[in-house]
Amino acid sequence: MRTLYPEISSYHKLNLPVDDLHTLYIEESGNPKGIPVIFIHGGPGGGTSSAHRRFFNPEKYRIILFDQRGCGRSTPHSELHKNTTNNLLEDMEKIRKHLSIEQWLLFGGSWGSTLSLLYAQAFPDKVLGLILRGIFLCRKQDIQWFYQRGASAIFPDYWKEYQHPIPTAERHDMLSAYYKRLTSDNEIARMSAAKAWSIWEGRCSTIDPNTDIVDHFGDPHFALAMARIEAHYFINNAFIDENQILNNCESIKEINTTIIHGRYDMVCPIEQAQALHDRLPNSKFHIVRDAGHSAFEKGITDNLIKTTDDFALSLA
Repeated sequence: MRTLYPEISSYHKLNLPVDDLHTLYIEESGNPKGIPVIFIHGGPGGGTSSAHRRFFNPEKYRIILFDQRGCGRSTPHSELHKNTTNNLLEDMEKIRKHLSIEQWLLFGGSWGSTLSLLYAQAFPDKVLGLILRGIFLCRKQDIQWFYQRGASAIFPDYWKEYQHPIPTAERHDMLSAYYKRLTSDNEIARMSAAKAWSIWEGRCSTIDPNTDIVDHFGDPHFALAMARIEAHYFINNAFIDENQILNNCESIKEINTTIIHGRYDMVCPIEQAQALHDRLPNSKFHIVRDAGHSAFEKGITDNLIKTTDDFALSLA
């Protein structure tokens, strides 16, 4: 079973202004002359970490990480203004051009898979391939599953704590109730809601309880950006049309695509990955039998690294 590559340092860091409000943190590591690959993090609002460099052979890849608007080391923190899906797609193009990259490989999980697919559909000629994990199609049913009814039946104990900041009278629409608190001027209520929202996701991300992941999701700096930005996107249906990704798969059917999904993913149920594979019949589809949602579960990590190694050979 493959494990993460050893820790490496970045060789280039920059802060790129993308408009009059937002500045993005970007870094490069690995081989400056290697295959360009961009790591597209989840959330939206999740940010990147040094561990994300380790899915790639540093001798073969020019590894690009960036923090999307409002999260990680990008500024301003947890900012919702001028923060939409189209903004993020435009940002990726600005990064590509700024780094003088003609084409790159996209590696995205969860919301990162959403953004990878939307970017590929908008700019198919700029994409060398797609490595997608924990597919999230961002349909209304996918958002409702995790934030209203679905995962709540699998994790009723965790759901009870997720509900706690919301009065009973508002629990028929948890997304709206949380959004109201996450965008309020009450700092205590805002932070309380952010931690409950983020910890709910962290707890549901793995089959086996993982305190390190839950603690990370509960970190106040991380939780505030994650919760505010996710709620902002999801209450606006991710700023895309219903079923937009599946309806536009024809434009990316020739792109070499690998889909990796945990059988017991409770954040993004596997039906979404199957639906995508059905629309992209030439894609490779790996179901990890003993995993949930997190990229750091052993079976998913193994499949991801096998896939990046395979792409390194095919794109050499």
